[in-house]
Formats: sequence, structure tokens, C-alpha cells
Amino acid sequence: MAKARSRRDNNLRRQLAYQAARLMAEDGITDFAAAKWKAARQAGLADGNLLPDNQEIEAALREYQGLYQSEDQPAHLRRMREVAARVMRDFQEFRPVLVGSVLSGTAGLHSDVNLQLYADDPKALALFLLNRRYRFEEGSWQVRRGDQRDEVPRYRIEVEGIAVTLTVLDRDDERAASSRAAGEAPQRARLAQVEALLRG
Repeated sequence: MAKARSRRDNNLRRQLAYQAARLMAEDGITDFAAAKWKAARQAGLADGNLLPDNQEIEAALREYQGLYQSEDQPAHLRRMREVAARVMRDFQEFRPVLVGSVLSGTAGLHSDVNLQLYADDPKALALFLLNRRYRFEEGSWQVRRGDQRDEVPRYRIEVEGIAVTLTVLDRDDERAASSRAAGEAPQRARLAQVEALLRG
């Protein structure tokens, strides 16, 4: 009996992963947590233990895009990576790294290019944007540092019709991220790696 229940639970997790993937691909939800909870609400599910994890949703999203967006998504992804490389060249003094769906390959029409930049002074990027006459929106973002959450500056610009989000972190964050990435699948890419993706 337990085996049948486990199979049913796995099937439900798969269904929720595909529903969350569809919401991300078609409705423009960019946050995994928001997509999975909306999928759960639509399915009438209250048990959070049955929710799929981000990797399951990302796998379902890749499958969905392969089935239903195979003509448009690869070209749009390439264009977003080209914009990412251009912005990274312009902002080289801030040691930018590409993160998120444009790097992983699951970016859709509603996705932003997400870059992390590093500066000793968080206001340095705002001055840079003003001096370069970029039009931008200013906000903040929460990042986890050890056991606490801190707010960091976040800016949004538009380049060639593509939204680009710039999150400003400090040098300690850069060192911590570099050490975590060792031996894992790349979740951050420097300019040379983005250029290699475009050549590949």
C-alpha cells in the first residue's frame, strides 16, 4: 500500500512540476517558489511536502520549452546572452557574473538578464549608471549571508528591448560565491564563459 501511495505522490509532484513550468513559460512567472505554490493552489493541494523542488521544475521547463517553444526560445535565449555579454563588457570594472535562467538556458520571453556585480561602495554603480546616462529603476534585493538576510541595491535597465537586472554585492560575497561553486555545475559565468556559450 505504501508503494502505491509513493507512486501517486511522485506522479503528483511531476504534474505540479509541469504545471509550474507552464506558468513560468507562458505566464511570465520567474520565481520558482511562486510558480510551484500557484500550481499547488490550482491543484487544490495544501501539503507543502509534495511540492516539487527547483531542479524538478527546471527539468520540466526545459522539456516544455523543447516541446512547445522550440522555434522561438533558442533564438530569444541567444539574443539575451548577447545582451548579457554586451552589458558585462560595459560594466567590467564591477566584475560582473551572469546568473539565473539566461545562464542555465531556460530563459523565456518574460525573463530578465540577471547580473551580479561587485563593488566596495554600493553607491558606485548608481554613479556609474548616471555618468553613462543609463535610464534605470532602483530597488533592493534580499540576500542570505550566513544566518541572516541583508538588503542589497538592485537596478533595472533596458538594453535593446531586453530587461537587465543588476544586483550589487560586495567583495566578500564574491569570494564566498567562488568557493561554493567549486566542483558544482556552473551557476555563475564570467564574460569569457558567456562568450564561449555564444560561440558554442
